[in-house]
Amino acid sequence: MKTNKTRRTIKALTTRSKDKFVLRLFVAGATARSRQAVLSVRQLCEAELKDNCKLEVIDIYQQPHLARANQIVATPTLIIEFPPPLRRFIGSLANITGLFVELDLITKGKITL
Repeated sequence: MKTNKTRRTIKALTTRSKDKFVLRLFVAGATARSRQAVLSVRQLCEAELKDNCKLEVIDIYQQPHLARANQIVATPTLIIEFPPPLRRFIGSLANITGLFVELDLITKGKITL
């Protein structure tokens, strides 16, 4: 028997476009490090993923329940929820292009940043 959480997960995965990346960026307040992380991820989404990206920025001070639910222990944390498997990158997002190459989200020859 499927639980409600399992049903919601299956429904969410089946309703999303197969080409759409779903990213969640957890930050802590309006610090310089948080602003830089948001800027870096947004720039990469616009430059490389274009309309195939949904980015959700979550401030753990404003939404601590989401931090607990996603087991966030440090910020910034970038979670790539879709496509599976779920992947996390914790810490400095200064080299975000390298991160996306490592996670096979973009190919090494395609990088324009």
